Amino acid sequence: MKIPFSHFLFTLLVLFCLDGIAQTGDQLSTRNQRARRSFERAIQAWRQSDHNRTIAELRLAIESDPNFVEAHLLMGEVYFSHEHYAESIPPYQRALEINPGLFPQARYYLGAARLKTGQYQEAQDDFLIFLDFPEISENLKNAATAGLETCRFALQAMANPVPFEPTNLGEAINSQFPEYSPTLTTDELTLIFTRKIPFMDRMGPSPDRFHEDFFISHYKDEAWTPAINLGPPINTSGNEGAQSISADGRHLYFTACNRRDGFGSCDLYYAFRTGSEWSMPVNLGPNVNSPAWDSQPSVSPDGNTLYFSSGRQGSIGKMDIWSTTRDENGQWNAPRNLGPVINTEGREMSPFIHHDNQTLFFASDGHPGMGGLDIFYSRRDSLGNWSEPVNLGYPINTYADEFSLIVGAGGVNAYFASDQYGGFGDTDIYHFELYEEARPTPVTYMRGVVFDKESERRLQATFELTDLTSGQLIMQSTSDPLTGEFLVAIPTGKPLGLNVSHPGFLFFSEHFSYAETRSGADPYLRDIPLQPIKAGEAVVLRNIFFDTDRYDLKPASLNELGRLVELLQRNPQMKIEISGHTDNVGTYAYNLELSKNRARSVMQFLVEAGVAESRLSYQGYADTRPIDSNDTDSGRANNRRTEFKIMEF
Repeated sequence: MKIPFSHFLFTLLVLFCLDGIAQTGDQLSTRNQRARRSFERAIQAWRQSDHNRTIAELRLAIESDPNFVEAHLLMGEVYFSHEHYAESIPPYQRALEINPGLFPQARYYLGAARLKTGQYQEAQDDFLIFLDFPEISENLKNAATAGLETCRFALQAMANPVPFEPTNLGEAINSQFPEYSPTLTTDELTLIFTRKIPFMDRMGPSPDRFHEDFFISHYKDEAWTPAINLGPPINTSGNEGAQSISADGRHLYFTACNRRDGFGSCDLYYAFRTGSEWSMPVNLGPNVNSPAWDSQPSVSPDGNTLYFSSGRQGSIGKMDIWSTTRDENGQWNAPRNLGPVINTEGREMSPFIHHDNQTLFFASDGHPGMGGLDIFYSRRDSLGNWSEPVNLGYPINTYADEFSLIVGAGGVNAYFASDQYGGFGDTDIYHFELYEEARPTPVTYMRGVVFDKESERRLQATFELTDLTSGQLIMQSTSDPLTGEFLVAIPTGKPLGLNVSHPGFLFFSEHFSYAETRSGADPYLRDIPLQPIKAGEAVVLRNIFFDTDRYDLKPASLNELGRLVELLQRNPQMKIEISGHTDNVGTYAYNLELSKNRARSVMQFLVEAGVAESRLSYQGYADTRPIDSNDTDSGRANNRRTEFKIMEF
């Protein structure tokens, strides 16, 4: 629950009234002169923003007269205004016991303080009492009503807790300093997080000057390696935090504040990794960043959408979640607000888009919750609409602020930062298994190396992963230019087509459907050799599909055919033969005719796409050129194929 702005007005009212009472002396509840003088000094210190002296003088006043209601009331105000909610409860409570009618608003703030400390039943009682007062402001009435709803939600949530067993990630990750904002690669083997560390000067670590840096750790032999500073050029003497790593671990988006090239208080930046070296970070520019606060990015698994929190103009509340998409030229478009289903008049922060590209986790204090920032999730449907956010429940959410939750690609392992469970220092990073109802769609991954088949030189190849049912491009990425290594996130339970290409080489294609996720220790391994273009080379078009005994091209074939058109357009001197092949089931004559018709269907598509017919020929070979055994189902499936062979180049 948000404390309304009227608290500032209430503080002024208390100060004005008590100051006037103190000056006249006639209306103070005490006749004790020592208490009066301490109270006057307390008001003077309060007006000078001297918190410690104010409390000291008020204690003296209360020692002189324990029933000095104004002193109790002001002490509650001082603690509350400095967000020391637990300390504000006893003086508010005592003031209301002595004289509940002096400042009825104190009943609301007692309830608010109890709500802020998780005393939901007591807070509910206070709000109900306050709402029975005959003359209360509309603002405080609305705030008390909202507080009442929060209490009821929290009490119901506590009566129905969700499974939650957090485990500290240990001293390899956590230290005496605060750690927060974790982010994971798709294989869940690389963890990057933010640590707040002291500045180093000639005398050593500074005791009171800190800055934020990124640290990185890898999961090996069932344990996290000791985290090391990510180093320059990513880390500087300034603050870097709230980062998001791409699915393959090679693209980093993060927040940096008060930089010379910034457009607002905090901006979004980007860097990429080649081999083991990170590029110099660049500001995402004025099309993305604003004169306001822009922070907490989360990049989608396909790398084409960036979600972030911002207080920019056009926001529904204090902070909203926005998104920007990348165009065909790699430029980020103007951000769009995610709208009123996600955003409220409060704060929406820490967005995290899961690797399924459908489930969004975020923090909010505007949706029904436990008080403060709670973690919610929303799922996007096939039309792009977000579902009504769901509170993750108690005890994941509490009266404190919860945020910066991430969930591994498999949908089970969740990570977050907290200072509520002991630990090694201030805020530590914890792990827990997310309960089943809240889990996103699991995603697995493929890891390997792309190389030149002849020279074994590592290649920077382009990867495209396509949903064969819808034809939608799910992911586009590249392998590392130095190592050729790639890491590709793969949705489970869908028929998928993979295309790998590099200029001067024949493209590689494959189709598959993975029903289960695999752990980081058991990835799908697939090294991909690419064949240089030259006459005589043949390529199996694995993503060309026909119905049984038919030669009409299925819609799922369109992406593969598009890649072939592009290859021919880039190499106008190339001439190819398209060939159809079958297994040995059925008569030779039937299979020959079927294979010939299928090859002709592909050729006709290419001609209609603008490829000169003089560059094309087709042929059917029936079952005369098998590439696998015809004694098994999988072997026969491999033999039923469409190929092209380079005749001239």
